[in-house]
Amino acid sequence: MSEVKLTAETRNEFGKGAARRIRRDNKVPVVLYGHGSQPLHLTLPGHDLLLALRTPNVLISLDIDGKSNELAIPKSVQRDPLKGFLEHVDLLLVKRGEKVNVEIPVQTEGELAPGGNLLEHVLNALPVEAEATHIPEAVTVSVEGLEAGASILAKDITLPNGVTLAVDEDAVVLQVLAAQAEEAPEGVEAAEGEGAEAPAEA
Repeated sequence: MSEVKLTAETRNEFGKGAARRIRRDNKVPVVLYGHGSQPLHLTLPGHDLLLALRTPNVLISLDIDGKSNELAIPKSVQRDPLKGFLEHVDLLLVKRGEKVNVEIPVQTEGELAPGGNLLEHVLNALPVEAEATHIPEAVTVSVEGLEAGASILAKDITLPNGVTLAVDEDAVVLQVLAAQAEEAPEGVEAAEGEGAEAPAEA
């Protein structure tokens, strides 16, 4: 997994007004918590943090006020619903060698069997336990040739060494749904029914 280094500054101002001022400076208010320690309120450079968060479960190396260095992974990201910019981010403090529970994206490859069937992602992300500095960015599953009714369970997915499931092994991750035949509009069905009954009345 990738590790990104960011420079963090501690902050002492809180509330919506303070958050707006921070964002006007192209920074993002952040809370770092974990390991039973008091939450640490920080600011991080907005553009650099935005780029870092493009990688799921990115490992962030924080240089805090030039005095200490900590490792963290994102736990909660709040974005503006209209403009998409970062409003607030929660980071979880981690240590090298420590196991953490995270969700990793499920990607697919290959083509379903012919017939217009649909692939449903029952789980878009797979809950796993992994070493904090070796979290896989995603898992890839082959759906080549799968037919309607087929499903892929959590236990069917091959995980990297050191990564284990954090969900029931029989949980359905992907399933193939049969193509739905188009139904005729109700008005058309009614008209056809009336036409079929007419000869019987005569």
